[in-house]
Parts: sequence; structure tokens; C-alpha cells
Amino acid sequence: MTTRRSRPGRPRHVPDSGTASPRDQILDAAARLFVSQGFAATSTREIADQVGIRQASLYYHFAGKDEILVELLRKSVRPTTDKVEKIRNQVPPLDVATALYLLVLVDVRTLADVPHNVGMLYLLPDVTNGEVYTQFREEHDELTEAYTDLAAKVASETVLSTIGLKQLGNMLVQQVEGVINMRTEDPVRRISCPEAWAIASSCLRICGVSEDRIQAANEVAVDMLDEFLEDRVREPA
Repeated sequence: MTTRRSRPGRPRHVPDSGTASPRDQILDAAARLFVSQGFAATSTREIADQVGIRQASLYYHFAGKDEILVELLRKSVRPTTDKVEKIRNQVPPLDVATALYLLVLVDVRTLADVPHNVGMLYLLPDVTNGEVYTQFREEHDELTEAYTDLAAKVASETVLSTIGLKQLGNMLVQQVEGVINMRTEDPVRRISCPEAWAIASSCLRICGVSEDRIQAANEVAVDMLDEFLEDRVREPA
């Protein structure tokens, strides 16, 4: 599948809307439309109209709808995958249960904060099969592998004897991605700290981690979370 790349040149008719760049305005408008009326039902003309630019100006920034959706989907995964190595390389090293708990908290916040709940678009047929979405699928697989690696090190012998590691990693990802359903059911609600802690604790319970160890992981990971989120804010978009 060949994707037409955006052409070099000068964009036309791009309004000044404060601090948001034209590219970010396009992403925000597209996310809102994709989630509210569906990806297939949204045209690039509608997106351009929402931003207040010409359709030709949109093509200066993105080759088309698929490229816009790829970037939106990556924004729902990349902020977490970017933190995996930092979690793994803490000095002194984190207890594995704490590392997994912290990864879940970061991931929950990523899914809770991404604009317009674009995670609900993960299962579109084009996303699961289209070549243009390969990079997103690879990043999502990378995140699943991080969960699987930590689960392999923390899961009890009983759990490991009854479920395959790949399946266990997928179960943890599905547990976290329940945030997407929570946002879909009530779009205006915010995911609270106790809810995030409950999701992280559930992931550790799935692995057979004891309640004492879960509590210890909570106490360390919650204190570290703000540092990871501040790093995320400082990084370029």
C-alpha cells in the first residue's frame, strides 16, 4: 500500500489560534470527529472546516486521514513506551512488583489524558490490518512485551503453570485498556487516583502477587508517578 506523503511548500489559510500549532489543531479536530461520528464517516474536508483552514492546507501537514489517525493512536501509546526503559533502569533498581505497578499507573494516565479517548479506535479494521498502521501496532506490541517481561518476573508459580506468558501480558494490557471503556461510558468523567490504583493492584493480583507486596508497590510507585508525568510534559510533542 502506497501512502501519498505530504508535499513541501507553504501552508495556506491557517488561522492563528494561540499556542496550538496548525498540526495540533488538526489532530484535535480529527480526534473529536473520529470519536464522535466515526473514522469512515469523517472527511478531511470536515476536519479542515473544524480547524478553519482549507483542505489543501491540511494536506501540507498530513497525507490524509490514515496518517492523522496513526499519529493520534501513537499518542495513546508512545508516552508510556517512552517510559519503559526509565522504569527498568531506576537506581537503585525497583522491585519488579513496583515497576509493574508504576508502568500501569503511567499507562492509565496516558489513556485517561489522551484527547477525545482515541483509544476506542484501536479495533478499527483498518488499524488491525492496514499497512499504514504498522508503526502503531509495533509500538503497541512493544508495550505488551514490557508488560509480559515484568509479569514473567513477578508472577507466582501457580499463575505461570496455568497461563502462557504471552496470554498473561495480553491480560494485563486488556485490564489497563479498560480505561477506554470507562471513558466511553462517561466521556466527561476523570479517572481518579483510587481508580488508577485499583487497576494497578488488579494487574498485580492477576500475577498472583500478595496483598502486602501490592501495598508496598503502591506506596513507592504513587510517590514516583508525578516525576514520570512531569518528564512527559517536558518532552517535545
